[in-house]
Amino acid sequence: MSKKVTIYLKGLVIIGALLFIASTVFAHGVTDRDALFLEQNPGMALVAFLYLGAKHMITGYDHLLYLAGVIFFLYRSRDIALYVTLFAVGHSITLLTGVLAEINVNAYIVDAVIGLSVVYKAFENLDGFRRYFGFQLNPKSAVFCFGLVHGFGLATKLQGLHLSEEGLVANILSFNLGVEIGQLMALAVLLILINTLRSTGGFLKYAPLFNVGLMFAGFALTNYQLAGFFFA
Repeated sequence: MSKKVTIYLKGLVIIGALLFIASTVFAHGVTDRDALFLEQNPGMALVAFLYLGAKHMITGYDHLLYLAGVIFFLYRSRDIALYVTLFAVGHSITLLTGVLAEINVNAYIVDAVIGLSVVYKAFENLDGFRRYFGFQLNPKSAVFCFGLVHGFGLATKLQGLHLSEEGLVANILSFNLGVEIGQLMALAVLLILINTLRSTGGFLKYAPLFNVGLMFAGFALTNYQLAGFFFA
């Protein structure tokens, strides 16, 4: 096995390990300690909500998996900025309206659909829609629509808490800003990892392997959430 291939495979292992650690250390929810603070907060706590929003996004392995799929084949900075912005606008809309307008959705179902969004993006990256079905939805529209779904996933994490009405709008806006900051931080790490893989020279050869793994991870997330819906 060549040195370049070895480096590339190590990169894949690193990405997988990081995502695994994120999923086991923080099960994509609000920790008891954070939940207690949110519920006892008597008014505006902008810095705290900003921190919690960033923390939630950085440790939200389902969002990170989808984001990795979105940027995997994007090379130009403006394309990356466009797709990430579409995703951010989508999840900001439903995060804010979901909490402030009290639009309640089942957390297990929404998270199952988020898992399917990972499957969809990986399958799209594999050119599966054109190859097997002869069509492909507009990638930009798909990213925006899945952003709406991911936003509801974020909203469900706050809807189960008893938040103070005093300063609620400002706190949720601050939480959303934190989510965007966390997304940019995660994006920077993902870009470094992906560009490192590209520098090995075997990126296109092993890209299918990465996306197949991404697709199976999405199915695993979906099955886990559906199990929770039916048996929890």
